[in-house]
Amino acid sequence: MSRLLDNLLIFGRVLRRAGFHVHSGRLAELVEALGYVDLGARDDVYHACRALLVHRHDQMAVFDLAFAVFWREHRDPQPGERARERHSADRPSMVETNDLFAPEEPDRATGSDEAARSERNAEDAADADAAPERRLKTWSDDGTLSGKDFAALTPQEAAEARAALSRLVWQPGQRRTRRWIRGRGPRVDLRRAIAESLRSGGDVVKLPRRKRRVRPRPLVLLCDVSGSMERYSRMLLHFAHAVTQRHRRVETFLFSTRLTRVTRELRTSGPDEALAAVAESVTDWSGGTRIGAVMKEFHQRWSRRVLHGGPVALLISDGWDRGDPVELGEQVARLQRSCHRLIWLNPLIGTADYAPLTRGLQAALPFVDDFLPVRTLNNLAQLAIHLNTLA
Repeated sequence: MSRLLDNLLIFGRVLRRAGFHVHSGRLAELVEALGYVDLGARDDVYHACRALLVHRHDQMAVFDLAFAVFWREHRDPQPGERARERHSADRPSMVETNDLFAPEEPDRATGSDEAARSERNAEDAADADAAPERRLKTWSDDGTLSGKDFAALTPQEAAEARAALSRLVWQPGQRRTRRWIRGRGPRVDLRRAIAESLRSGGDVVKLPRRKRRVRPRPLVLLCDVSGSMERYSRMLLHFAHAVTQRHRRVETFLFSTRLTRVTRELRTSGPDEALAAVAESVTDWSGGTRIGAVMKEFHQRWSRRVLHGGPVALLISDGWDRGDPVELGEQVARLQRSCHRLIWLNPLIGTADYAPLTRGLQAALPFVDDFLPVRTLNNLAQLAIHLNTLA
């Protein structure tokens, strides 16, 4: 099964290079779906892969070709073919590269083939000592990437970090609504009891109960994209996109000197397309910071629309503010009164010699429920755990 899993990961990578949107969550769903089909039936595996990996009609021809080439039957090479394989090793082709993820068939060699097999095994062992081993590189909690600062990530590490963010589960608690539904609750449902008594001639035989309906809490993200946050802005936008894809009720705003709502742009499934749409809509990228004035604009234009239902508000900023600290404190206090919980995420927490000494932070922190770091993958994983434990 591990061989098949490696094959699926590389097959998904090839499809991404061909223009398919194949993310790690979809591959996980495919692995789960293959557990319900016969892996020995090629048609069953083909239809399962096509149903989960193809999203548009014009991609079906490309997918059929890729599936036919990569998931084909293989046979063991004869001793005379070993030289030709080594001769073509310096010129990797499409077919040769796909030998890595083509499913292996059971050994069928008997009799004289055993000698040839043992000779090939000896040659392969010698080649393995001379050539580096090919390995699949995946993100792990135990690696150094999970504790590395976002500002110091290389492009490859940033891509692995984005894939790790898409696997986190964000659930900011639940709330009881005012609506009552049937269930084992504390109150008697008199209306339903009277309606059911008509079946017994007007006698109330059973007292049905009712309980409050429970819904997940909304999330409101207010993310600083000013010049001082430039090193962290892109990764934090990927975080906002991952939260938006996982959680249905999310409202996202970006601010520097003015406020911009980007909820609709982040609904795009592809992260690169979503960030490109966000970049087009935000006009004050990497500018100054006036958190108090921006929060006042947020309350005037959006608070009645997005702060209903007892949401959890995430304010992401380093706290470097050029506005009036008194106004900032008043607006943060108003936001804290309007939501269930206010969490300030600061990427500077945990760096050397950092302390929240700016006037804006000193005025706002008394009204913040949680003041947490957001500079590494570990910080975001701990944030997800913290949100999942909110009552």
